[in-house]
Amino acid sequence: MLKTIFIDKGLISYRSCWDYQEELFQKVIQAKTNLPENGINPNYLVFCEHPHVYTLGKSGAESNLLINMIQLQAKNAEFVKTNRGGDITYHGPGQLVGYPIISLEEFKMGVKEYVFNLEEVIILTLLNFGITTSRLSGATGVWLGTNTSNPRKICAIGVRVSRFVTMHGFALNINTDLSYFNFINPCGFTDKKVTSLEKELSSQKNIDNVKSVLKENFTKVFGMDFT
Repeated sequence: MLKTIFIDKGLISYRSCWDYQEELFQKVIQAKTNLPENGINPNYLVFCEHPHVYTLGKSGAESNLLINMIQLQAKNAEFVKTNRGGDITYHGPGQLVGYPIISLEEFKMGVKEYVFNLEEVIILTLLNFGITTSRLSGATGVWLGTNTSNPRKICAIGVRVSRFVTMHGFALNINTDLSYFNFINPCGFTDKKVTSLEKELSSQKNIDNVKSVLKENFTKVFGMDFT
């Protein structure tokens, strides 16, 4: 088990939380260079929700945002270019965002295994709520209906890894207002839909319950020991 500091930031703006991630990232990098006094390298898992915001990954196309800045303001939404992988996605209230900031060397895994394990945490968590999900070839994230004509994404994943330390992470739609996805090509796709726990189960879910199950599965899959 690896000691991991769990932090719940609640509702926080995307830019503020990005700055916060950078602070934690630097702490992990510094600890890798100079071992802390207690001899334990810090690893972090941050949970939060964001006010309405569209974020574009470094390899994404701005044309996948289908509305202009005036329309964005009318929707009370921001647009932010980020340094994570992936294309465009939406964050908003009712969506649980998770940012693991960990040393992959300590967890003894490479980038591909890390992303696979993030997906596994989500898949196990959703199974706990009676939803069977899977991976979709060529499309990072967690999906429903992958063997049907109606594949739909319930969790987006976009990460950044530098010096084997991770940033950014996953966005799981729980009670998300899915209408905001109508104004983008989610993750660059024009032929695939998005969904949420609320939509699939026809009832709102308690986000704190989802957080608890997620933490249990981070312990199971990553071997995180939360403090």
